[in-house]
Amino acid sequence: MRHYIHGFSNGHHWLSGRVLLLMAVSALPLTLAACSQSTTSVSDSEPVKVEQSATQNAQVQNESSAPADAPAIDPSSLLKNVSATVYKDANCGCCKEWVGYAKDNGLSATAQDVADVSLFKDRYGVPQQMRSCHTTVTTDGFVFEGHVPAKHMAQFLENPPIQAIGLAVPSMPVGSPGMEYQDKFMPYKVMQLNKDGTTEVYAAIDSPQQQL
Repeated sequence: MRHYIHGFSNGHHWLSGRVLLLMAVSALPLTLAACSQSTTSVSDSEPVKVEQSATQNAQVQNESSAPADAPAIDPSSLLKNVSATVYKDANCGCCKEWVGYAKDNGLSATAQDVADVSLFKDRYGVPQQMRSCHTTVTTDGFVFEGHVPAKHMAQFLENPPIQAIGLAVPSMPVGSPGMEYQDKFMPYKVMQLNKDGTTEVYAAIDSPQQQL
């Protein structure tokens, strides 16, 4: 009886490990599929409808909570007067989507296709664990790594922490700006990059509305 229980316990741990492994592997194609969307397919697909719906919901919330005489917020003014270069791979579909998103929010962005984006991440001090697919550098020298929401870029640039060099969204979270895929959303954190190489949480994004 004792041998039977021991064998069942080992089998249970083995089965649990296999289940966790299968769950992790099955999530990987979702991120890759989202980043591989072309400009045409994303603009004609359901994610745009989801994003528009989220924007409309945010507008309704703002209208209900704001005074009647409060001016409407124009998204295209968020990054007005901010210029930046975006270093990316020529074949990165989600990079192109983010550049278009940033321009829609007022950023004067120049996309530069490079053979090795890691060279620019090294140059501008982006830690390995904070890296994503593209690196944006403003004319003032601030770094925004990956799919950072325009809202948080604007907040950071309005009052940059003295110890910081920029912000990062590590990896490529599905549902972040430029990574829209169907109605999927993965909560993520916007991280602050500091001059001494340390990082800290700048904002936690738990829903699509928090990006607006």
